Amino acid sequence: MATGNTPCGIAIPQSSGSSPLKVPFLREFLPKAEALGYDSLWVQEQIISDAPILEPVTLLTYAAALTSKPRLGTSVLLTVIRNPVQLAKSLSSLDQLSQGRLTVGVGIGGPHVPEAVFGVSSERRARRFVEGLQVLKALWTQSRATIKGDFWQFENVAMAPKPVQQPHPPLWFGAREPIALKRAVRHGNGWMGAGSSSSKDFVQQVKFLRQFLDEAQRDPATFAMSKRVYVAIDTDRDRAERRLREWFAMRYKNADMATRVSIWGSRAECTDKLGELVQAGARHLLLNPVFDELEHIELLAREVVPHL
Repeated sequence: MATGNTPCGIAIPQSSGSSPLKVPFLREFLPKAEALGYDSLWVQEQIISDAPILEPVTLLTYAAALTSKPRLGTSVLLTVIRNPVQLAKSLSSLDQLSQGRLTVGVGIGGPHVPEAVFGVSSERRARRFVEGLQVLKALWTQSRATIKGDFWQFENVAMAPKPVQQPHPPLWFGAREPIALKRAVRHGNGWMGAGSSSSKDFVQQVKFLRQFLDEAQRDPATFAMSKRVYVAIDTDRDRAERRLREWFAMRYKNADMATRVSIWGSRAECTDKLGELVQAGARHLLLNPVFDELEHIELLAREVVPHL
């Protein structure tokens, strides 16, 4: 059972190589992950891609129907390319359908995000991001929401049902740079280090985050600190690295990123390296195997997570 001292979530596969993910696989994977004791199930957002990746909110809604205990998280939604009014409704509905199990991971994105395809400007991205979150919170918490911003203006708008969680589902930020980490402290309930950041990056980011929490007089114990980790267990290290690189080349068009950010090797080696992240400040880990997922979730739950 995945019942170590450090809570661990697992990434839900969103594609199967060059083919769409098959429903029978999900019907096996999701209940198995719950039975193994993972505390949460997570999805990514990649709307525009030549890889057949399922849309995250839709997939989590399906996961909500097949599970009853794990939290359901997005890591992360790029809210700058979404209409926040529509998103507020979708996420509130998901929180209702999951009976209050939703964690909303959000991110601002970067230069790679093609805003023009979604009909929005890349100008003042940070301001639009923050204001969009204010729209979400207003619609979730006010009986009749009013927003007077630069991008959205409305008065006395009702939206029901509200989320089950009060005042609203927790907002975890994906952030790397100091300015983004400070924004997470100002507006969020937690932070998740990106899977595309190395363990060394994570250590530095935690230092900044703790500084900003102290400056804001926020109790670090009430602010989640997590890390997505691409992981591969295999006693043949070369084979594990090769398979990770193949997956990163397909998903991110960057095989070298796999070598820079992933953890791979024997069970003991993976346990040690994940333990270093916990020592650095991670109070939650999102484990993300990218091949042989059914075998990995069992190996990780039974032989790695209990030792973290």
